[in-house]
Amino acid sequence: MVQLHATFSFSNSPKFSGSSPKRPRFSPTSSSLSPKRHRFSVEYLRANLLGTNLTFNCKANGGELDPLPHLQTLRTFPREELAAKVVLVRFDSALLLHEHVEQHRFQSDAVLTIKYLCQSGARVVLASDWSVKTNPKLSVAQSVADFLSSLVDYKVAPVQCISNLASKLEGFEKGDIVLLENLSEFRGEVANCSKFAQVLSSGVDIFVNDYFSRSHKMLASTCGVARFCYGNLAGFHFEKSLSQLRRAAETDTKPYVAIIGGGNLSDKAAALHSLASICDGLVFVGMMSFQIIHALGISVPLNFLEHGALKEALDIVQVAHNRNVQILYPKDFWCKNDSLPKQLEIFPAHGIPDGWVPIDIGPVSLVDINSTLTKCKKVTWIGPVKFRMSNCTKGASILAQMLNQLSQSNCSVTVVGSMACEAMVKESNSVSHLTTIENASVVWEFLKGRKLPGVMALDRAYPFDIDWIAAYSDPAQPLVVDIGSGNGMFLFGMAKIRKDLNFLGLEINKKLVQRCLDSVHQSGIQNRYFIATNATSTFRSIISSYPGKLVLVSIQCPNPDFSEPEHRWSMLQRSLVEAISDLLTANGKVFLQSDVETVSVRMKEQFHKYGKGKLTVLREQNYVVTNAGWLKENPFGVQSDWERHVLDRGAPMYRLMLHKSNSSERSDCS
Repeated sequence: MVQLHATFSFSNSPKFSGSSPKRPRFSPTSSSLSPKRHRFSVEYLRANLLGTNLTFNCKANGGELDPLPHLQTLRTFPREELAAKVVLVRFDSALLLHEHVEQHRFQSDAVLTIKYLCQSGARVVLASDWSVKTNPKLSVAQSVADFLSSLVDYKVAPVQCISNLASKLEGFEKGDIVLLENLSEFRGEVANCSKFAQVLSSGVDIFVNDYFSRSHKMLASTCGVARFCYGNLAGFHFEKSLSQLRRAAETDTKPYVAIIGGGNLSDKAAALHSLASICDGLVFVGMMSFQIIHALGISVPLNFLEHGALKEALDIVQVAHNRNVQILYPKDFWCKNDSLPKQLEIFPAHGIPDGWVPIDIGPVSLVDINSTLTKCKKVTWIGPVKFRMSNCTKGASILAQMLNQLSQSNCSVTVVGSMACEAMVKESNSVSHLTTIENASVVWEFLKGRKLPGVMALDRAYPFDIDWIAAYSDPAQPLVVDIGSGNGMFLFGMAKIRKDLNFLGLEINKKLVQRCLDSVHQSGIQNRYFIATNATSTFRSIISSYPGKLVLVSIQCPNPDFSEPEHRWSMLQRSLVEAISDLLTANGKVFLQSDVETVSVRMKEQFHKYGKGKLTVLREQNYVVTNAGWLKENPFGVQSDWERHVLDRGAPMYRLMLHKSNSSERSDCS
């Protein structure tokens, strides 16, 4: 066993111009618990979900959209860890409570999430919002509970008072299901109120989000609760929907054309820029087309234009022109006149008379669209063929027929939006060969380059395999990990002295990590490496792939100064403590220190509570301790930049060394 308690001296540290001591940071969000995949007995998983990859990059505006992160999913979560756990499931009432739910093609995924949890022995808490618009028969919680009981084949019991949820869960047995009150009745839901989220998650161990259609919104039941649960997973429906969003944004298939319907160009300008940057052609089929026609210099009636959107339209046309992207707009329209309600006329786009308004795209336009689409290998239809005085149009039906035919001839077709999906369903016996996303708002927000809050709130899985052979000259050497490594002063000092060990810094600040990697490259010494990551989420999956032993983990001066008071002491989460306790080799060590005594106490308590009885306070003769039990000196003699800053101003550090006991030893972190 490598001895790590000897005193070291520290002299030469890497210097970065303009840098000042900063507390190392790692995210306070709770994390994924295991990267391992398990084979489940449910045939549906193998047929529909296995092999799904949940990260991709989408090029836009000459760069790339923020990639959707790899998520910890219910499918990949160890099934045995669900047993006896209280699991909160946020489900989509539009899927499960719809009057014609049996006809909904996504219903089976959402139902499977609940059934799978019950079959795994979890105690399930269901949460959602509903109204008589979704189903006129469901107005009170009891009727909703009865409806869900018939759907999932398990008894669902309503809970009358959310504020007393914890007491209601007492005596909760494996396989039991309770339904919370209608969330639409609570203002704290849409406000993402932290106190309301804490009430929702009271007594809950794991959160499962299956509400993808509102993942672009910040709700207490999708974002807020994630701060209070130690595991946050994507349900089966959420996972599949995210996979469909990934496929919609992939750009490796050419020619790629986007069919764009609807209106409100100014609000969607950023998304249209993205489409102009990744597509080979843009086809406009809705009210928005008049803005584009106008920007191309063609006269159209002013009352068809969106006020103040000309600049955005001109910018989109310019981006398309710069990339030689074809823009196709309707050449003619079916129009109606209120004075002649039974009469329809076809007029060219530039020649619609006063008093006439468009209600559908015309036959010439449809011929042009068909001619363009027949050359494509990938098509995305987003937004309805809809005008101010029309909803369902014949043009939409014909367009759906075109796409249905294309999808059967080696063309990838994605349909986005409820009206577009409805048109496809009417014109096709099956939509299983299509990628369909019913909520267009989620896709528009993603194309704008914005992060989806409901996605970002879930735990991360590590996105790629680490080439340890490239990282270290000898990847079999024992490993030391510094969580929140900052500018790397501690690791560089240690690595210079202990060349028989490998050192890994995990730091959430990408710029600091890049500086450290540059310094590693310049030094030519390959026993140190840095990764930009949220260690809370990824520690287990990163370290479990390392070929050598984990002998030391250090967590030094985590920053407690989060803007919200309830986050102040949540920088060390249960899942991270469990991962460290599991992966640390026998007699391995954990070094904790902070200049804030409350933080050190909190870290000590977390390891005592969640260390699974494997970690004890290390008391050795050469360790000098204070009356309160803290180490007086840094046992390594190598200081981090923040530690040096604290000591220079004469302030104390509160240090503690834990070591991993053998299985026969009992924990004593008191």
